[in-house]
Amino acid sequence: MKNSYSPWLLATMLLAMPHLLPAQEALRFQAAGSGPQVNSDSTVTLSVHAPNAKTVEVSGFGATPLAMRKDAASGDWTVTTPTLRPDLYTYSFNIDSVRTIDPANAYIARDINALFSEVIVPGGNADLYAVQDVPHGTVSKVWYDSPTLGMKRRMTVYTPAGYEESGEKRYPVFYLLHGSGGDEEAWSQLGRAVQILDNLIASGQAEPMILVMPNGNANLAAAPGETSAGMYEPKGEHSRAEEGKFESSFKDIIGYVDSHYRTIADKEHRAIAGLSMGGGHALRTSLMMPDTFDYVGIFSGAARWNGGAPSADNQEFVAALRRQFADAPQLYWIGIGKDDFLYDLNQGYRSILDTLSIPYEYHESDGGHIWSNWRDYLVIFAPRLFRNA
Repeated sequence: MKNSYSPWLLATMLLAMPHLLPAQEALRFQAAGSGPQVNSDSTVTLSVHAPNAKTVEVSGFGATPLAMRKDAASGDWTVTTPTLRPDLYTYSFNIDSVRTIDPANAYIARDINALFSEVIVPGGNADLYAVQDVPHGTVSKVWYDSPTLGMKRRMTVYTPAGYEESGEKRYPVFYLLHGSGGDEEAWSQLGRAVQILDNLIASGQAEPMILVMPNGNANLAAAPGETSAGMYEPKGEHSRAEEGKFESSFKDIIGYVDSHYRTIADKEHRAIAGLSMGGGHALRTSLMMPDTFDYVGIFSGAARWNGGAPSADNQEFVAALRRQFADAPQLYWIGIGKDDFLYDLNQGYRSILDTLSIPYEYHESDGGHIWSNWRDYLVIFAPRLFRNA
């Protein structure tokens, strides 16, 4: 029998097809261009299709934006960077002064309220930032109760490869803290902490460990869009809280982790480190909990006490330091870039430690207050943990 369909029925079927085949929806929005091309000489070629643009630049590969050149026939703008050192680079285009990510690059990261495209130039530590063919750990977003702050809060927890199958085996814990404006997603996204630990553990350079990345913003429960506050515009000022508020709540985090994961719950098997604001958190939390952490890392840290630069004349501060180092951590590590705006603050803190004959290790790198340094610091710091525990 010959099939026939009314025009109305045929139109209805055609309209319904996109809903029946949702996987094809994105095909209608495929961006022109090929995304970043990493060349054998460690340069990167970038292109973007903008036929009506007057000027196009790309930012992220040096101190100043790179001007791109237009091919009149195709409408594509291209540029090849100078030779780059191995690293993960975040970049964006400026098209007629309008900032945008690379529409042909699916790899993006968020920093506060800005999105950036990503590309890795391989070699050196940058190979640790890439996903390699190694056993992978498990990453969870977990909610815990913080009676101290009066709210449920979220953190990111990494358990190493084999954790689920390792029976009763217990693991040391590394608490890794973000900077101002960041959240519990910062280290796993921009910091590549998960990939770094996967690769270091697989190669035997680091001990298998649980990695806990809490939200250090004491006024907020979780990353933007992950709470009942809705899809508000993320701003750095949302995270502001008086100094000591997050530090005083750290016992809630440790309590949850020790009760929900197979941890070795003693000082010898706990580490804490952080960048910028999180470096200040690590400094003060370890100071307030001197019997809790045997490894302390301060990465470009906001080394402040009661909101200001610490002083050797502050008896309360000095007494706390002496208490912490009466049973000194196995590793107290400070790292900062030569051009970091917190450089002088860190040198002032170091002078206090020197005056009190307090042992620590110091690492000074090039550059400023940047993720490139903080990822490198993690690569240096993580292999030092729990070797003697």
